[in-house]
Amino acid sequence: MPVMEEALNTGQRPIRSFVLRQGRITAAQRRVIQDALPALQIPTGEPWQDPWNGQRNITLEIGFGNGEHLAALAAANPDQSFIGAEVHTPGVGSLLLQMEKAGIDNIRIVHDDVAAWMKTLPDALFARIIIQFPDPWPKTRQQKRRLIQTEFANTLQRLLKTGGELQLATDWADYAEQMLTVLNQTQGLINTDSGNSFSERPANRIPTRFERRGEKLGHSVYDLVYRRTS
Repeated sequence: MPVMEEALNTGQRPIRSFVLRQGRITAAQRRVIQDALPALQIPTGEPWQDPWNGQRNITLEIGFGNGEHLAALAAANPDQSFIGAEVHTPGVGSLLLQMEKAGIDNIRIVHDDVAAWMKTLPDALFARIIIQFPDPWPKTRQQKRRLIQTEFANTLQRLLKTGGELQLATDWADYAEQMLTVLNQTQGLINTDSGNSFSERPANRIPTRFERRGEKLGHSVYDLVYRRTS
């Protein structure tokens, strides 16, 4: 579910690390997107302005899917602030409906591919960054499209506050190994697992229907947790 693209050094068009599957938008989603999104959307083409005026820790979730995890996390932590990034319009509508139903007001939304936006953000902005179940691109020829690559890992490190946490999860074993290799080699990040391996699921990470369905099918989930040291 990532919303990122990685530019090639050859001057060719960027390689997208997601497939834009818009799907069907319900009438309720269309209504809430029209009515609520303008006030909650973070414009990616403008200089960064903190919606909370620097008064709160901010968690960024990249590729929030249908918003189930992000809405639950924000509802459980009303004293914290959250930004969710997602390109898929039905997912944005789903999150907005959940926010409306639960009275959640501590989420802002990036409804865009966040690659260019992230490059413009100031250092040490986020207390936590979450990436769950990004597109695995399982075929060998596709793996250059995977989100977790060296350049992107360096961006994640830069955007975390010192002591801030990076949380990732995937149910693809070979992608989990790639993440582990890339992130263990990223300067300024330390694996919170004492063996530099996979972690227990973080207490704040709420299993979604997507994850529960995968577990019923016998899929293992690999969690990785890193902290910015410098």
